Amino acid sequence: MLCVPLLLLLACSGEQDAQANATAKPQAVRVGVMTVQPQAITVYDELPGRVSALRTAEIRPQVSGIIQKKLFQEGSFVSADAPLFQIDPSPFVADVDAASAALARANAELVNAKVKFERAQLLSAQKITSDEAFNNATATLAQAKANVAEATANLARRKLDLANATIRSPISGTIGQSFMTEGGLASSSGSTPLAVIQQIDQVYVDIRQSSISVESLRETVTGSKLGDPEKLPVKIKTITDKPYAHTGTILFSDISVDTATGSLGIRVIVPNPENHLLPGMFVRALVPREVYSAALLVPQEAVIRDLTGKPQLVIVTADGTGERRRVELGPLIHRNYLVKRGLAAGEAVVVRGQDRVQTDQLLETSPVQTVPDPQS
Repeated sequence: MLCVPLLLLLACSGEQDAQANATAKPQAVRVGVMTVQPQAITVYDELPGRVSALRTAEIRPQVSGIIQKKLFQEGSFVSADAPLFQIDPSPFVADVDAASAALARANAELVNAKVKFERAQLLSAQKITSDEAFNNATATLAQAKANVAEATANLARRKLDLANATIRSPISGTIGQSFMTEGGLASSSGSTPLAVIQQIDQVYVDIRQSSISVESLRETVTGSKLGDPEKLPVKIKTITDKPYAHTGTILFSDISVDTATGSLGIRVIVPNPENHLLPGMFVRALVPREVYSAALLVPQEAVIRDLTGKPQLVIVTADGTGERRRVELGPLIHRNYLVKRGLAAGEAVVVRGQDRVQTDQLLETSPVQTVPDPQS
């Protein structure tokens, strides 16, 4: 008889537990979240480039002769107009003396021609001499003046040859190896330069960028306050993959696309005060491809995928629950995705524990470290 009340008691207890479980709130999931804020972002193409000097001057003789002296130290800095080589000036000094004597003779002949002309002019006026004699005197005077002009030009040329016997630097820069020493014959018609000077306080970095990237950059810059895309800074990485201390500026782009590669040639000018970048060196240039004035970035680990592989983010709603939302992602920048669509500034995104979150599930949130600056 006691069994029936006992069974009734157990049944009532089971119904109460079921009702209690049904009315209990679901347990909140602990997650790490971050609040996204807009920031200016530049997306770069990392491209190989080669360094070349700002200016290069091949030192060649303008006159031929035996080199007497080399007046510089190889590998040193030389200023513009500094003497570099001295060619034996003796033949040119003799040529100057001969040209000076020829000019003196021409001047003497000019004086004599002037005297004869003045006498013929006076006699012609008095009808004492013939017109033919006067014409001859006039022609002789003109010939004497022409001889003086020719002798003067010849003397100037010989003085120029004498000055060119001292070979000077046309630019300021670093001079390299000397290809001729004292006693060598310098020829004005030779094919090999005596030395090469390169100005490298600024250098060029020549690269090639996809025409699609160039067009993308122009589209993102158009209508913004960023100005000319060719004025955007270009970051440089050295041959050891370390950031270079100075940024460059795009100097110009080719106006024709390479039909084989679909790329454009770009020349970047880079300050090089410490002479760390040397001509011929290979570097890597970070050339702007896209520019965003108010980009939203989320860490790579915050992105999850649905069964079709579409990217999603778990967003913390106003009532503290989680919402799985499909988004459109842009490029991956330093382990952070740029979100193009589906996310608004100021929203909280679940970064840790999002795989345990279901839609409308309560969340117990704690802040995580914000997105680092991808431009650093």
